[in-house]
Amino acid sequence: MAEKTEREQARRVIAENRKARHDYHVLETWEAGVALLGTEVKAIREGRVNLRDSYARVQNGEIWLLNVHISPYSHRGYAQHAELRQRKLLLHRHEIRKLTGRTTEKGLTLVPLELYFNKGRVKILLALAKGKQAHDKRETIRRREVDRETRAAVKTRGRQ
Repeated sequence: MAEKTEREQARRVIAENRKARHDYHVLETWEAGVALLGTEVKAIREGRVNLRDSYARVQNGEIWLLNVHISPYSHRGYAQHAELRQRKLLLHRHEIRKLTGRTTEKGLTLVPLELYFNKGRVKILLALAKGKQAHDKRETIRRREVDRETRAAVKTRGRQ
């Protein structure tokens, strides 16, 4: 078995937005840092985060993450955070300019795909995406079922 590369060892996925991959065509992705409070990081380490229905928006030359639900930390004392607060994404200025230009195009949006730790820091995989039509979603499901059936047939054939 091949050993994991240093990058794969350092990256640990916490939450995934599977619905986004189903509802959107992913055109481009970026890795961004997230400005968080201490209790939020601890809650994320416990896996108490939900990316469903979340999105990002460009406001005043900054990119903000909205609708990400981070539950309260279980061992909190007096300090706690608002569960659905806006969180600032940390990107380079040229990346923000590029995203600003692309999101003004019709039908393109910023959607978080994954939340993960990279060398101890919370990162988010942000995608520039275009919404799928209903027939595209059906096609994706059909293709997934065909792939599954093909793998099953190859597996049973290999056993004989």
